[in-house]
This record gives sequence, C-alpha cells and structure tokens, in this order.
Amino acid sequence: MTGQLRAAIYARFSTDMQSDASIEDQIRSCRDYAARQGMEVIETYSDRAMSGASLMRSGVQKLMRDARGGAFDVVVSEGLDRLSRNQADIAQIHQSLTFADVMIETVAEGVISEMHIGLKGTMNALFLKDLAQKTHRGLKGRALSGKSAGGITYGYRALTRLDAKGEPVRGEREIDADQAAVVRRIFQDYAKGVSPKKIAEALNLDGIPGPQGGRWGSSTINGNRERGTGILNNELYIGRQIWNRLRYVKDPETGKRVSRLNPERDWVITEIPELQIIEDDLWEQVRARQGALKSKDTPVPVWDRRRPKTLFSGLMKCGCCGSGFSKVTKDSFGCSAARNKGKAVCTNMALIKQADLEARVLDALAHHLMDPEAVTVFCEAYTAERNRLAASATNTRSEFERKLSQLKRDHAKLVDAIIAGVPADQVKDKMIALDDQRQKIEAKLEAMETSPAPLRFHPKMAETYRDRVGTLIRGLSRDAGLTETREALRGLIEKIVLEPRAEGEGFDIDLHGALAGLLRLATGVEAGGAATQGKKSANANGPAGAGLEGVDMIEEIVLVAGTRYRRDLPAPFCLV
Repeated sequence: MTGQLRAAIYARFSTDMQSDASIEDQIRSCRDYAARQGMEVIETYSDRAMSGASLMRSGVQKLMRDARGGAFDVVVSEGLDRLSRNQADIAQIHQSLTFADVMIETVAEGVISEMHIGLKGTMNALFLKDLAQKTHRGLKGRALSGKSAGGITYGYRALTRLDAKGEPVRGEREIDADQAAVVRRIFQDYAKGVSPKKIAEALNLDGIPGPQGGRWGSSTINGNRERGTGILNNELYIGRQIWNRLRYVKDPETGKRVSRLNPERDWVITEIPELQIIEDDLWEQVRARQGALKSKDTPVPVWDRRRPKTLFSGLMKCGCCGSGFSKVTKDSFGCSAARNKGKAVCTNMALIKQADLEARVLDALAHHLMDPEAVTVFCEAYTAERNRLAASATNTRSEFERKLSQLKRDHAKLVDAIIAGVPADQVKDKMIALDDQRQKIEAKLEAMETSPAPLRFHPKMAETYRDRVGTLIRGLSRDAGLTETREALRGLIEKIVLEPRAEGEGFDIDLHGALAGLLRLATGVEAGGAATQGKKSANANGPAGAGLEGVDMIEEIVLVAGTRYRRDLPAPFCLV
C-alpha cells in the first residue's frame, strides 16, 4: 500500500442564480491543490443551488457516509464555508470526520484545525446573520413600495422591464386573467356553501392545474386563516399585501425550516388596489362562512381536530393511486387523495376499520413474512447474486493483474534502456507515470483482498424471527415500553398497500417488509450496530452463527406478504 493520501473533493454553490460553472471551477481548483500536495483524488461530491446554512444536502450527506466507511483520507474544498456556514454544523462535520480519521484541507485555509473551526465558524455565522438582516431590509423596502417581496401569488404574473440604467426592475407583477378567473370561481363557490374538497375535485375534473402545476387539494384552498395561507385567506386578492406575517427558523434536530407567526406589529401592510381580484362584499361573505364553521355550534370531530398517531400511520398507501391513507372517521382509514382531490385523482372511497387493518397486518407479520419457504427463496436469490458479483470481481481482478504485469514489464524495459546508455532524464517522466499507475492498481487489488465476507444466514432464522415478532406483538398489550415496541414493529414495514376488491367488499392488503429491519430482527443485529461496520454481531441473545454482515448492501430487496399467496417471483422478487 502506498503512502499517498486518498482525497475527496467537495464543492457547492448557493443559489439558482449561480451556474454549474461555479462547481466546475471549485473542483478544478481543488484538483490543482491536491496535485500540489501529492494527493490522489478518488471521488468528487457536490451540491448545486443549496444553502450552506443546512446539512440537509445530498452531496455532503453522501460524503459523510463514505467517510465513515473509510473511502478516503482527506476532504478537500475551496473554503471551509463550502462545507457549511453554520457554526454548529461545521463543528459537527469536523467532529465526525475526525472520528473517521479523515482530515479537512481547503485551498483558502490549508489544513483545518479546531482553531479554524472556532474562528471561521464564528465568522461564517456572523456572515449569515448579516446577510439575513440585509436581505430582510431589502425585501421590506420592496414590500413598502407595493412590490413582491417573495414568490408570485397564484392569480398574478411577474412583469419584466428595465429601468433607466438598463437594470431589471424586480418585484413588479400584474393580474393573470385566466388564474384570476379561477380565484373568483373558488371564492364564489365557497360563499355558496361548497366545501374546499368539492371545489378541489371540480377543478381537477376540469383539468385546471394548481398553483404548483399539479392537482388541487383542499388544503391549497382552505389553508390556515391565522397564518394567511391558502387561496381563501390571501388578502392580496382584495388589494392588501401583508408581508412578514411569518418567519422561518431552522429546527436544530432535523435541519428543516419551521414557520412561526410574527407579532402583528411587525407585519408590513401595503394597499395595492390595482391588484384587487375579489370584491370586498364577496371577501366578507367568505370570512363570515369561515367564522361560522369555527363556531361552537359546529364543532369539529375530535378525530379531525387532533389525529393521534396510530400503529401504522404514514405506512399505508392506496393501491389505486399510490396516495396515503389517513383517518377519515373516528375508527376508519380511507384514501386521502380521493377525499381531498376528487375523482379526477382517485375513485377509491372505500374505508377500512383500524382494528381490522392492524389485526391483519400483525397476522401477516407473524405468519407470512420470513416463513421457511420465503427464506429459502431469498437465500437462493441472494447466493446467485453474490456469485454473479464474485464472478464480476474475479474478471475485474484479472484485468487489473494483467495491467499490473504490463506496467512492470514496461518499467523494466526503461530500466534496461538506462543501463544500455539512454540518458535517464529522457525516460524519467515516463518512469514516474508508470510507477504512479502501478501504485494505484496495487492499491485497488489490496482493497479487493480486504472486501467483506459474504452474508451468512442461520438455518433457524425464520423460527427466530417468528419468536421475536410474536414477543413484540404481545408487548402491544403492555403500557411499559409501548412506544419502543410500536417503533420496532413499524421498522419491519416498508409500506402497506390497500387495494379495494373488485366486488366492492373489503381490501386486499400487500405488506411490503423492510428487509434490513427483518433480517436484523431475525439475526439479533441492532440497527447501527457492529453489523453495519462489517463485523459480526456479538448479540448474546441471537442464535449462534447468526451474525449479519453488510445489511446495507441488500436493503433494496423487497419482501412482500399479503392475504394472497403467490409463487411467481418477479424481479427483484416478492414473497407474498
């Protein structure tokens, strides 16, 4: 193995207004830096039009996963702010990479130490705060002048013109006649007593695209009155623009933005009569109906106001349209799209009782998934795939060995030429190039030798699985550890597909198992434990020899169990 450092390059630009050339320029600069430092660049990662204030970026997340897997020794970036501008996030990145024995080097700062993290992180955090304040101040100026300080609202279109200096004037808009007609239709129908669900259904049946180009939903129309969201609550339609009603903050736990209502004193309200679409009297009729629906005389059912999380919430899918299933009565589930977007999207109006659904799914978990025949089919398919991959690896190794032999022969010829009297400086560059290629191929061959061993499955895996899932199901009747039990059962399921029967009575249910979760339960390997590091599990409760290696490499395979038992096995394959 050579002493040459393996480098990964990371590049990022922030907004859609920048071009992909920014990424290429950063990568080129990092490659030049790596070459000067004698590093071998083995991978590049990038995020396009992504803010550095969040770690919810696919490129940086993949980089972190590969770093934990030992794919490289150093991360090279143009500057520390390319990795993140958030002080806490850059400290987390540095801590995680340090744990994985991966260094950070940047073209601007060189080798990154704890001092850089502290000082540069603080500077980047201050930069973000200053940028946010300046942006907010600029948007406020636009709002006060009656211009758009955000996106274009449905019913309007942006105006494009240049000022006296030839610069584009931003934020101007005008009424879009076609969309304005749809807005009036929505207000008029609602004032007549038509529900938002029925309005959305009618718009979808007429083929009218929604604000984002997709289907209409009741929430798009109804929104939230207090927050001013939704078609029915947007005061711009009566010529009054309200800006800064909401502010957005990042949840440090999830990295996602969360909206919060600002105090009314901070709102910026501007009258723009030329943008009025809805007459004042129609607006007041809609307000009156909304108020009546929220009065005590028409209380909203408890299961509509606050829907508790059930055992399989979020896992149910409609077999007709693929949309989610949700609570539509106190104890029943139904297709959300059929109720919120109408027949143009889905005609499945059938209901299934919560008790019936949970009983059937739990029975399938206990008796259909991981049965001996299913496990046999899986192991045979897995072995065949491993053999195919092994054969491919053998061919690749043979090719590398052939190239290595050729490189050694070419290198020996150059040595012989020098011995025969050819000046060394004439063949020096060629010899260095050949030696570099030799080192790279030898490194790849050595990596192949350290590849993880194939998975091994214990013969009693199915029996072990049934015992453990039975224990989990019995645990649902106990209060102690109920949350953990529910989550453990949910972790065994990828999705539950409910398809109404042709005769109109009941559902056929296909239960798609999450293979990694099933195998971990069956073999005693904990998620995130030693198995994911390529080492055998030391779980004393698991059966002897049941260690599970490399679970991540087979997570894409799906096992399915349902009320029907099919023996045909379409690719990749289903166990039903």
